[in-house]
Parts: sequence; structure tokens; C-alpha cells
Amino acid sequence: MKVTFTAYHAVAEWKWDLPEDSDDTCGICRVQFEGTCAKCKYPGDDCPIMIGDCTHCFHMHCISDWLASESSQGKCPMCRQPFNRKATAAQNAREAEELLTGLLRPRGQQNGNGATQGAENEGEAQEAAAT
Repeated sequence: MKVTFTAYHAVAEWKWDLPEDSDDTCGICRVQFEGTCAKCKYPGDDCPIMIGDCTHCFHMHCISDWLASESSQGKCPMCRQPFNRKATAAQNAREAEELLTGLLRPRGQQNGNGATQGAENEGEAQEAAAT
């Protein structure tokens, strides 16, 4: 049996709002932004795209994991300049801002609750809050 389509009508389509000169893949996981990062189940599922001042684009989960690692030293994995968020091409920008604010705070700095931000693990953060 052979099936021939005579017409195709897309019901819906979405794309990320990225700068014209940017690549359409994450600089860390190398997956297209219309696809999913390693931590997401569905495209666009609470994973906004983070754009740095250097114009490199990453999935929020990819860049947050990178910045949390010791070897990153808070620098862009592509050009090694200090990573500062330029924009969020996101549906969930508030969550992205909260996450990166915590990650970009210098290690050992305390937040308003007295808990240490940027500690190596959760146990150290709890220990610092108890003292």
C-alpha cells in the first residue's frame, strides 16, 4: 500500500528567540536547541537558553552544571571569558535568573538566610548554616 500526501498543514510551531548570528546548538552538549538537553524529557521543558555576554548560547541545565564545576572557574566553556548572562531566550526566565544568581555568587558568600552559597556539597552548606 502506498500513501501519498497532497497537503501538509502544521498545527503549531515554536522556535527559540536567539540572536541571528548564533549557532542553533548548545555549546556544551551539542544538541540543537529545538531538541532536549540531557536533563529534560521534552523540548523546551523548563530548560531556557542562556546567552552570555560573549554571545555563546547554552541550555540552562548545561551551563549551570558547567559553572558549578571546579574546573570552569566561572568562565564560558567556548571562549574562556568570565560568563555573564546577557539574555535568556526563555519561557521560564525567572527560574533561570534564580539559578544563575546562586551559581555566580562567589564561593563561601552567605545569602540572607545565613546559609553559605556555592559550597561544594549540601552537607557543607548545612554545616556552615549551623555555625
